[in-house]
Amino acid sequence: MNRFLAPLIVSIVVLLASAAHAEDFKLVVLGDSLAAGYQLPAGDGFSGQLQKALEAGGHAVEVVNASVSGDTSSGGLSRLDWSVGTDTDAVIVELGANDALRGISPEITRANIDEITRLLRARGVEVLLAGMIAPRNLGPDYAQGFDGIYAEVARAHDALLYPFFLEGVALDPDLNLADGMHPNAKGVEVIVENILPKVEALLDRSRSSRE
Repeated sequence: MNRFLAPLIVSIVVLLASAAHAEDFKLVVLGDSLAAGYQLPAGDGFSGQLQKALEAGGHAVEVVNASVSGDTSSGGLSRLDWSVGTDTDAVIVELGANDALRGISPEITRANIDEITRLLRARGVEVLLAGMIAPRNLGPDYAQGFDGIYAEVARAHDALLYPFFLEGVALDPDLNLADGMHPNAKGVEVIVENILPKVEALLDRSRSSRE
């Protein structure tokens, strides 16, 4: 082999191997309709827009939409094993909104979010908890019991925290569908822009744990 070509070929092989390794990185979004892309065209939901934002930032990551409209934290826990495959590197957990809408006891929601996070962390999976706050019409006692769930669980299991998934979007008619609860494509864009630094921190943490 030409002695000038050999180093070039080796470099190309190393770069291709590194790229293949990077593309093997899998980020799963375990959520409900807020993350599932409810009534939105394919690609306009949270996972699709997050994928594009990460790619634009130079991240080679596969973002998997494992969100189910109507899901509660109990539903997320019950389907955890088949929703989050063994090849998953990191997970964004976006659950709890439907619990609050149904007035489910905050203790139940806390137990479910805690168990989801515990099981994922036990598998060596890094977790970002995307928090939710309770509707204020449920009263101050319910809000007090619900709102602190995500921060408490994040501290308990060394998970990352984004306090409120709908930050900057909730109650804005220009950023939500006609139902006033689900983000439209523009609203999802705002969510992705706001949460992106935390997601990048999640990826950095997960990659560091793999080295």
